[in-house]
Amino acid sequence: MPTKDIIAIGSSAGGIDALTRLCAGLPADLPASVFIAQHISPTSRSVLPQLLARAGPLPASSPVDGQRFERGHIYVAPPDHHLLLREGRLLIRRGPYENRTRPAVNALFRSAAVAYGARVIGVVLTGLLDDGTEGLIAIKAAGGTSVVQDPDDAEWPSMPRNAVMRDHVDRVAPLAALPALLAELAASEAGPTIPLPSDYRTEDRIAAQEFAVTETEIETPGTPSHLSCPDCGGVLNQIEAEHEVRFRCQVGHAFTPLGLADAQSEELERALSIAVRTHRDRLRLFEQMHDSAEARGLSHASRRWRLAREESAQMLAALEQATSVLRKPRADGEA
Repeated sequence: MPTKDIIAIGSSAGGIDALTRLCAGLPADLPASVFIAQHISPTSRSVLPQLLARAGPLPASSPVDGQRFERGHIYVAPPDHHLLLREGRLLIRRGPYENRTRPAVNALFRSAAVAYGARVIGVVLTGLLDDGTEGLIAIKAAGGTSVVQDPDDAEWPSMPRNAVMRDHVDRVAPLAALPALLAELAASEAGPTIPLPSDYRTEDRIAAQEFAVTETEIETPGTPSHLSCPDCGGVLNQIEAEHEVRFRCQVGHAFTPLGLADAQSEELERALSIAVRTHRDRLRLFEQMHDSAEARGLSHASRRWRLAREESAQMLAALEQATSVLRKPRADGEA
């Protein structure tokens, strides 16, 4: 009987410290391979593999596309690339963003569930919003095991809290207890793998860029919704599985409901910022034209520019108020 020898870990805000502490406690003889998706700036140079290698007994690296993997090693997704699993090897691909992130935790977890089923242990650590929840659901649906850091123990509790709220997780534990727990689980037998719905496999292939969802012979997952993609403006399809809803557009951009709401807020804030800047320029123009008409004794023109200035000032005040509301600190993505 195979064991639970595939450990997939996802984290976001606060994740560097959490991962360092977690990997420091893993045993040198861990009978599993460890795969990590940590949200990171796409333009940064990641030193996370070096940090993890120095922190604990297991070697760590960022793999290359097609690399075969082995037990007792930590593999970290490189910046701006999804880390995906196939039978005995890894894919490093610049597939579509998921919740505006790449690497995405959901993409890693989904690929692990598709490739290894009940052998997978999915772990969600500290972070914002809910990346990882849909992936944990896929792992559980395939017969795997879900583990979540205790939200009260997390620096940023949103990711683990949403996972606990929306999935029947197998284990919830503080960070200090996770190394021993993962070692125990990795040594245990895996149960039978449960076949996943085809949508999971289709989305996994989209992340791997194995085809474009716009190809005519491929049926786009889900059904068209009345929502548009914040990234490309295309129609979002609504996908329902395991009593959960997620969204994906024709280009392949994927969102959870919380991720979509956050992206919409960002787009609104960007649009309002442009509108505020434009109205400030209009206000300066109207003031300049009003002063010029006044200086030349053109009372009719002066009155017209004054009214335009007042109207623009009112619009500017309304836009600035709306922008300030959007910029107020929001809850960290709890459902």
